Amino acid sequence: MPSPFARYSDASFNLLQQDLLAEQAASLGYHGRLVETAMAALHAFDPSGDAEERARLVKAATRHVWAYFVQREACGMRDHRHVIKDYGIPGEVLARLGAMER
Repeated sequence: MPSPFARYSDASFNLLQQDLLAEQAASLGYHGRLVETAMAALHAFDPSGDAEERARLVKAATRHVWAYFVQREACGMRDHRHVIKDYGIPGEVLARLGAMER
């Protein structure tokens, strides 16, 4: 015999599911904006500039790209090829993904 509360639990689950999806989307957007900003800074850097500053930009870009990829994977999006192309993520950033710095 079905529970008289079954329809309410379904509605509650749907509300919870909607909230979780909204949080995932907000986090994905947040990390995407961080990647955009990091890539803009990296691409705007003058090649004749300070090597330490460039290293800091690459390190920051790597951290933001890694966090964005993790968030995408948590949302079920595991193919990053078009993201790499769209954001213009350079190989020097991709080569550092997953590497731990002290």
